[in-house]
Amino acid sequence: MASRLKTKRPPVRLIGTEAERLTDIALNASGPAKQAGELLLDEIARASICRADQAPGDIITMHSMIEFEDAASGASRTVQLVYPGEADISKGRISILTPVGAGLIGLSAGDVILWPDRDGRERPLAILKVTQPPRP
Repeated sequence: MASRLKTKRPPVRLIGTEAERLTDIALNASGPAKQAGELLLDEIARASICRADQAPGDIITMHSMIEFEDAASGASRTVQLVYPGEADISKGRISILTPVGAGLIGLSAGDVILWPDRDGRERPLAILKVTQPPRP
């Protein structure tokens, strides 16, 4: 199964305004966040873009609550995907400029992606549930 995951990633769908902001953030990433910024740019490049009012309710957008499982360890976590200045791991808010954050954006419940962790090891992440934030 892992070899299939390496050759075919699930589709990524992004809201246009988020894609623009995330591109700026990724291009300006430096230090430890630079690698995650490059991963994020790769995901943005392959994404289908839609307007916020056309976004399916099951895709991971900024501020979504995501329950996912690290299929390698069997551990599941629930996190909120946030912009770098809003991150607080003690409150379950992970930055888009982390390897996991960059890998989650635009995926949907049921998707599995093989993604590098901070140490560069690829791990399968399975999206179990996505809850959307209230939209303005």
